[in-house]
Amino acid sequence: MRPILYRKLGRFDLWVLNDGDFWLDGGSMFGVVPRVLWAKLTPPDEQNRIRLGLNPLLVRMGERYILIEAGLDRKGDEKFRKIYGLSEGSPVLGQLALLGLRPEDISLVIHTHLHFDHAGLNTRWVEGRLRPTFPKARHLVQKQELEDALRPHERSQASYRAENVEPLWEAGRFELVEGEAEVLPGVRLVPAAGHTLGMQVVELESEGERLVYTGDLVALRAQVPLLYIPAFDLYPMTTLETRKRLYARWLEEGYLLCFTHEPGHPLGRLVRNEKGYAAEAVDEGFT
Repeated sequence: MRPILYRKLGRFDLWVLNDGDFWLDGGSMFGVVPRVLWAKLTPPDEQNRIRLGLNPLLVRMGERYILIEAGLDRKGDEKFRKIYGLSEGSPVLGQLALLGLRPEDISLVIHTHLHFDHAGLNTRWVEGRLRPTFPKARHLVQKQELEDALRPHERSQASYRAENVEPLWEAGRFELVEGEAEVLPGVRLVPAAGHTLGMQVVELESEGERLVYTGDLVALRAQVPLLYIPAFDLYPMTTLETRKRLYARWLEEGYLLCFTHEPGHPLGRLVRNEKGYAAEAVDEGFT
């Protein structure tokens, strides 16, 4: 299991946590891209699944701790865990403990979206009841995303699990954003529709340094080419337009990218080549 990575980004302290791995169908992760191409980049297992990482990002601003993404849902039954190749228990809570932090120390959770592999640790079972895992935290999400999570349709209902969303909604823990917003100095939420209509990415900027947490707009370095769009995306042509718009700025302004599901080293930078966009793995100050 990959160790916790640490880096300063201007006045921010960043830790890229590791919530373990899970497995998804490789063809679905690359959409219309032929297997002969994507299998060279991410070799599948005998069930045609590829290994994905889970990389929540912990940010410290002074005395405030912000968690970007809340880890994967492990509350499902044995069948659920077998389908996705999951271990039991939450590595994220263990890693926070290694850093001397309790769930109560997280004051803000930012969600790129509310699928079970991004918002699964919103709640956990305590004495037979579902309770908020981070009892003092506000949960920031786009208004559109929360509305879609509370009322999923046939195509999205497998990804939105009510137990990760409804208890927080009923407790008034969600804080809704509509469109682009700087929610704290240097912390900007940017709509990135395509995977879901209410998807967002999180951009951090401090003292001239910039990093973006990509969510599922581009979950892996291997998915960076514009047309490598997952079949899971509800609005693939919107994904394409969003990528074109944001890639151009991230490249021009020198953003470091933190890939949500990269199973190896999760950091990279965009580059242009004769085929379009690609990403190079970097460590750049991370230890």
